[in-house]
Amino acid sequence: MSILKTNEAYQILFPDYPDVVNIKQLCEMLGGICEKTGYRLLHSGKIKFFTVGRCVRIPKIHVIDYLSVAESQNV
Repeated sequence: MSILKTNEAYQILFPDYPDVVNIKQLCEMLGGICEKTGYRLLHSGKIKFFTVGRCVRIPKIHVIDYLSVAESQNV
């Protein structure tokens, strides 16, 4: 995805979510998937994340990147 499209998507998609989300918010953003599936996406490397202590944090831009890749692959 080009930088311009990424910036546009960032401004349009998920405006009610913070820049860095937790696993529960990630699952909501992806249509209500269960947390187990959310963790599978993270640990498979499909969505980049980091941890703070024992808490998983996911930058919103990585969720948008995942959605653009999934869309282009029709996953």
